[in-house]
Amino acid sequence: MNYASIRTCDIANGEGVRVSLFVSGCTHHCKGCFNEEAWDFSYGEPFTAKTEDELLAALEPDFIDGLTVLGGEPMEPANQRALVPFLRRVRGRFGLSKTVWVYTGCVLETDLRSESRWRTEVTDEFLSLVDVLVDGPFVESLKDISLQFRGSSNQRILRLRHGTDDDASGALRKA
Repeated sequence: MNYASIRTCDIANGEGVRVSLFVSGCTHHCKGCFNEEAWDFSYGEPFTAKTEDELLAALEPDFIDGLTVLGGEPMEPANQRALVPFLRRVRGRFGLSKTVWVYTGCVLETDLRSESRWRTEVTDEFLSLVDVLVDGPFVESLKDISLQFRGSSNQRILRLRHGTDDDASGALRKA
């Protein structure tokens, strides 16, 4: 897996101050995507053990609330397989003291919990390591800059660890 960039002090992609990993590779190709260069699986740098160590060190300070993984597309099958061992390391080091947010163009129920090209042998474990999943493709006609942590109104903020989510209307329900 390659990654496009890392932000070590990000306040735009999840609650609090976060370390954000932008992975490379995405086959959604959403019209109006803000990170189109990361569609290419070869874009950026290789995600290595050294990269993992740098991310873990960046997560250490108390003022860092957690890790955000976005892209590109973290739920591309090859990316899931590369990210699960790293997310295990994050949980092993920080337990639940740091939250993990993941942004995906996939829809939880139809793409990740049902049979689909996105569902792999590691998907369930991947989701078990995530606190918040922001799901759904970016839809340019539904773009709304007033939405917190989302680009379009069809996207949902799903609180997987706490068992509730905020859907596009703001209503809470079980994930």
